[in-house]
This record gives sequence, C-alpha cells and structure tokens, in this order.
Amino acid sequence: MTKVVIDKIDRKILQLLLSNARMPYLEIARECGISGAAIHQRVKKLDEQGIILGSRLEVNPRTLGYDVCALVNIRMQSSTMDSAVVDAVKSIPEVVECHFITGKYNLQLKLYCIDNDHFMRTLSEVLKIPGVVATETNISLSEPFSRQVDVRHLIEEE
Repeated sequence: MTKVVIDKIDRKILQLLLSNARMPYLEIARECGISGAAIHQRVKKLDEQGIILGSRLEVNPRTLGYDVCALVNIRMQSSTMDSAVVDAVKSIPEVVECHFITGKYNLQLKLYCIDNDHFMRTLSEVLKIPGVVATETNISLSEPFSRQVDVRHLIEEE
C-alpha cells in the first residue's frame, strides 16, 4: 500500500475524530480554523485515500457477559491454504480479529466467549478447519488500554 503524506490540518482532523468519531464537522472546523465545507472535503479525501476506514460504535464485551478474551495462534498445514482458512475463521462470530503473523504460527485470532465452555466449543470449531494443524492459546486477563495509531508525529507535506 502506498504511504500517504498528510498536512497539519489533516493530522488535526484525524486527532479530533480519533478522540470523538461523533464530533460534528462544524466543531472540527472551529478547532481547525477553516470552513465546514473544507472539513467535509478533507474528510472525504482522507476516506478516498484509505486513511479513514470508517467509523464504528464499540462495545465493552465484558459488560455484555463475554468474560473470556483469548488470543489463539494457528499453524497451518500449508501457506497455500491462507484464504480458505481465513474464510472459515471469518465465519466464526466469536472471532473479532485475525492477523497474519511471523514465527512458528501463521495466524493470530482474538476472540470473545461467554465462559470457558463456550471458549472450548469455539476452539473446537477452529481445530476442525481443514488445514489447521496446531493452535496455541493465551487468555487475556485484562486489557489495560486499546488505542488507534498516533497521528501527531506524521511528517507533513512540504
């Protein structure tokens, strides 16, 4: 993917939206010292450049009873099975993230389950996927923080 260079105003817009994705464009315009129309154009451009991937509502899984957060590493039989394994993993609703990783495993999944029994059933689904030969699981005891990338230090356009 091509690296996109943004200016000081775009960085400020991103900082504001990362801190509050629901912030009205007119409030962003006041903070940046430019018109609301300019904010609309800049946000549209950031979206078209693939910098902004969308906005979403986030929920706290533990408040909804998902008390088990697990990180499951998967070793595949062959790297030629990448897309088939990823497609199968994507169909498991408990899986909320999937990453290709380096090391002795190929994929890392993050998943949420209600309890250990639910986790065992979900892990069994993962182990039944053709091409999965081994897993290793770490249970997250807590998540002290989670954040987006820091845009304050990006190099601006000359």
